[in-house]
Amino acid sequence: MKISGVDIRPGNIIEYEGGIWRAVKIQHTQPGKGGAYMQVEMKNLIDGRKNNVRFRSAETVERVRLDTTDFQFLFRDGDALTFMDKVTYEQITLDAGILGDAAAFLQDGMDVVMELYDERPISVQLPDTIEATIVEADAVVKGQTASSSYKPAVLDNGVRIMVPPHIAAGTRIVVDVYEQTYVKRAD
Repeated sequence: MKISGVDIRPGNIIEYEGGIWRAVKIQHTQPGKGGAYMQVEMKNLIDGRKNNVRFRSAETVERVRLDTTDFQFLFRDGDALTFMDKVTYEQITLDAGILGDAAAFLQDGMDVVMELYDERPISVQLPDTIEATIVEADAVVKGQTASSSYKPAVLDNGVRIMVPPHIAAGTRIVVDVYEQTYVKRAD
């Protein structure tokens, strides 16, 4: 489906110069002289390259629709991640680089959504939040104000995040996977 260059939004998947790209950031600019344009920061979904492209309103790009399939994460073997299709039970192994920093938050048996382009996996979407246990938390420094003071802590998956002062080691918390931030205490 063709869309105008100024109609691109973050998260859109487009075909550009023979590759499949995801729009990461956009900035609409209307200079005093000349026509308006959209500055788009894109990431190639095949090889991970980044590119900044300027699209004028007269230009059109092909918007790509990806097929989504429910998968379950089975196990990790080094940098290889093994997933299973929840309908056909077919297993697929992908490189951990396809998930980026979010790969650290994968848990055995976790349900994920895999995006496919021409039957080929392009990206894996994890749940927005997960539960994790704090294994190490720094002591609270006396005299810090309670309003905006956070302290470093280490999760059971090895990721370091900032947590409120009342969170101690052994506490289960909810973590935002993509922002890698504390959300709330787990119930």
